[in-house]
Amino acid sequence: MSEHNGGAAGARASAVGTAPAYTQFLTDLFGVIAYGELSAFERMSSDARFSPTLRDRATLGRLAVREYTHFERVSAHLEGMGADPEQAMAPFQQSVDAFHDRTRPGDWHESLMKFYVTDAISDDFYAALGSRLDDESAALISSMLGSSEAPGEVLFVRLQESLKDDPRLASRLALWGRRLVGEALTQAQRIVIERAFPKGLAGEVSREDYDVQIRELFSQLTRNHSRRMSLLGLTA
Repeated sequence: MSEHNGGAAGARASAVGTAPAYTQFLTDLFGVIAYGELSAFERMSSDARFSPTLRDRATLGRLAVREYTHFERVSAHLEGMGADPEQAMAPFQQSVDAFHDRTRPGDWHESLMKFYVTDAISDDFYAALGSRLDDESAALISSMLGSSEAPGEVLFVRLQESLKDDPRLASRLALWGRRLVGEALTQAQRIVIERAFPKGLAGEVSREDYDVQIRELFSQLTRNHSRRMSLLGLTA
């Protein structure tokens, strides 16, 4: 996972850090992150009861606690900005919930794959945006991405074990992974467009240049996903 570029990028973002559009950009960004973390906590906690072993249940429970800790940190950051966390999350509740409704896992293994794919894409997406923020906001995102026992690493190992134990899972999980990445990227694009994220950083680059960067970002997200699937021995 790449970390934010705290130097030049942070300094540039600081130049627009007090602009209303940038403030709204931060409120939206941390609002969707907060609701994403809260949703991940709820779903990990719920799916843990279907774990095939007590070890798996404990692992998912531990990861769920991590997600809730992130939710609390982001909520505190929003409050420090003078924003109400509930109001900041509200615009994203319907679309995030709809995403989860469209991607309900059919069993334990599909649940693991969903956590693995969506967590990794979210991390990549927020890391890319975080690299363009003021130092304080960028540091918060970077610290969450770099915290111990990242879910991606834990889930990767567990998925590897499952695929080794039952190679027949490979084709089904590969297909499920392709569906997940399509839904996740569509969701991310919708958020960028609906919340007009480019306007929040318009002080740095032109709209045309930013649109190019957004296209490059989603291309990179797709490549990263393909690489992760290849490491699992699956076709993206």
